[in-house]
Amino acid sequence: MTAVLPTAPLGSTGLAVTALCVGTSPLASMARLYGYEVGEERAVATVQAVFDSPVRFLDTSNGYGEDGSAERRIGEAIRQAGGLPSGVVLATKVDPDPRTGDFSGDRVRASLEESLERLGLDRVDLLHLHDPERIPFEEGVARGGPVDALVALRDEGLARAIGVAGGPVGLLQSYLDTGAFDVVLTHNRYTLLDRSAEPLFRRAHEAGLGVLNAAPYGGGMLARGPAAQPKYAYGERDPRIAEAARAMQAACNEAGVPLAAAALQLSTRAPFIDSTVVGVSAPERVAETVALAGTAVPDGLWDELERMVPPRATWLDG
Repeated sequence: MTAVLPTAPLGSTGLAVTALCVGTSPLASMARLYGYEVGEERAVATVQAVFDSPVRFLDTSNGYGEDGSAERRIGEAIRQAGGLPSGVVLATKVDPDPRTGDFSGDRVRASLEESLERLGLDRVDLLHLHDPERIPFEEGVARGGPVDALVALRDEGLARAIGVAGGPVGLLQSYLDTGAFDVVLTHNRYTLLDRSAEPLFRRAHEAGLGVLNAAPYGGGMLARGPAAQPKYAYGERDPRIAEAARAMQAACNEAGVPLAAAALQLSTRAPFIDSTVVGVSAPERVAETVALAGTAVPDGLWDELERMVPPRATWLDG
């Protein structure tokens, strides 16, 4: 693959990342979420395609798939490659115990230990507290709790940087206000159809934190189109969301630009976003995503799409 993606700093972490990051939740074969299965051979081949691509940033989680299947598949690809390729930044996330729901400080440490075993690594570049909306904020920041455990893991060198990755932007801002985190990630909240996360992202960027925007396609609506994927962010939404998506698709068709290219580049061109996390489910999707990121989009189309953004009341955190 001849395309080149330059790297840039991820906030003040000291890590250099590409503007594209491949998300691996689809590789865990979570059919209830995505509607399709992904076999192990295909998943491993997809990770190998990432290693062979210009993308130098990979995102996963302890909780992706049964018994950490996404991490196990990534670990197999790393093993076959003879180790994590030079320059590839790997992020994973700590998750509650899948049986008990425990998300204590001890569980955070155990979650990372499980991840390292599956991945075949002795440390990770970036470690996120994953979906902290699953526990009360007071529990998350309690002495000896999840945040304290993450800070300790960073201090011990088991994670170079720590982040908070979740949904509700108000809660994420509360975690950032603790001063403990280096990076923030949220999903489905900075897209052509939803700008909920923009104030959070701008504030984090100005504070020198790393900013990651995940799911720029809104769970598929902005990749396959609202006719093929009527749900936004994996759920039923206000009908004005699909209406706006149809209008945007028509505008992109008129301009000769794939809707997915505009959806992806809204994120990659934002000066307050360091990298955009895009889930892929097959090897060929890696090259396709790189191509979408490089597709020319006329300036006038951006203005037209901006006029079509649905009302704030329809956004996930409107």
